[in-house]
Amino acid sequence: MNNILNIKYEKHTLDNGLEVVLYKDKSLPIVSVNLWYKVGSANETNCKTGFAHLFEHMMFQGSKNVPKEKHFKYIEEAGGNLNGSTSFDRTNYFETLPSNSLELALWLESDRMGFLLEALTQEKLDNQKDVVMNERRQRYDNQPYGLSWELIFSNLFPKNHPYHWPTIGWMKDIEKFELTDVREFFKTYYSPNNASLVVGGDIEYDIALELVKKYFDEIPKGKPIPEISVPPIRLTENKLIVHEDNVQLSKLYLTWETAKLYDTDDATLDILSDVLTGSKNGRLFKSLVFDKQIAQDISSFQYSANLTGMFIIIATAKPGVSLKMLKAEIEHELDKIMEIGISEKEFHRSINTVKSSFIYSLQNLNSIVNQINNYSTNLSEPNSFVYDLKRFQQLEPIKIKEAAKKYLSKHFVELHIVPKENNNEN
Repeated sequence: MNNILNIKYEKHTLDNGLEVVLYKDKSLPIVSVNLWYKVGSANETNCKTGFAHLFEHMMFQGSKNVPKEKHFKYIEEAGGNLNGSTSFDRTNYFETLPSNSLELALWLESDRMGFLLEALTQEKLDNQKDVVMNERRQRYDNQPYGLSWELIFSNLFPKNHPYHWPTIGWMKDIEKFELTDVREFFKTYYSPNNASLVVGGDIEYDIALELVKKYFDEIPKGKPIPEISVPPIRLTENKLIVHEDNVQLSKLYLTWETAKLYDTDDATLDILSDVLTGSKNGRLFKSLVFDKQIAQDISSFQYSANLTGMFIIIATAKPGVSLKMLKAEIEHELDKIMEIGISEKEFHRSINTVKSSFIYSLQNLNSIVNQINNYSTNLSEPNSFVYDLKRFQQLEPIKIKEAAKKYLSKHFVELHIVPKENNNEN
């Protein structure tokens, strides 16, 4: 197993600070280009939110040498596919295409890194502001349960915390995007010294490196990246938020602040979530959905970010069942784990589930390359697959009990999303 996960690679840093990782896999004649900018919504400030997500859109609106929206056209005509995403901590762009089109992908990524601002106009900004506002209406404001995450995070973290606002931004901030602010945000964060590029697949190391240098060497290094300020303030009491929405069934969310990405307890909490809801045999799933039949569905997960983490349990009530009842049953199961722990059978089943999911996720070149970028960016070691898996394999059942007691006995945010016409039962 370790031989499969112990990859070979080359890592270089260009003179302008761009980190470059090359990974050779000759199994298919394709190549994946994956670029991480170390900027997300956490790099924004209160009253000026949504910039990182805006650039997920703006980066496809054309740069100095690439006409508007031609990025998609060029990649798709070459037989490839592409996309991008934004989180609290990073924005990434990725293309997968036949290996003989590697140069095309590198040219496109370099042109928008080095020459986007020359093509950034007020007209393009206004157009994308409208697109983002419509996206927010469709995915958040007018989507059933769509405001759940921003209600949770804005109550779990104080106003000056980098995770307080949603990644897409507040609507009032999106409406106020100014071209000067947008340009300044790009100049600050979208520079080679704040980026990590991984090229993986059917490549030769020397040729790939020369192509990367050809297209990225001339881009000047940016200014030092501003540090993120994280206030030490945490919840001093439990918070209950009741939100009426156009939904048919009431939903309960319980959220605790926990361990950050790759922290000691990060993996432990992943196992805890699988023990609770990872299968039909999961404690909460079996108890609430099958045995008592009071929940329509239930899930839980550990969301680990760079600055901190969150453990979240979500349960949808069956008609006529109160969220108070759901919460009481959930707390009952959590209390049992805190007091008694979990069985060896539960533990090994969850370890095997996580292990198989981890291995399965690496069947896809895109996933491998993105994970390499994750490791290179967050651990400074692209070849961290074995280390990552060992975090789970080295656990013991007692650690699950200890982590549950350590984190889930703290203050938490409780969110009720209830039907507008009937919220008295909650």
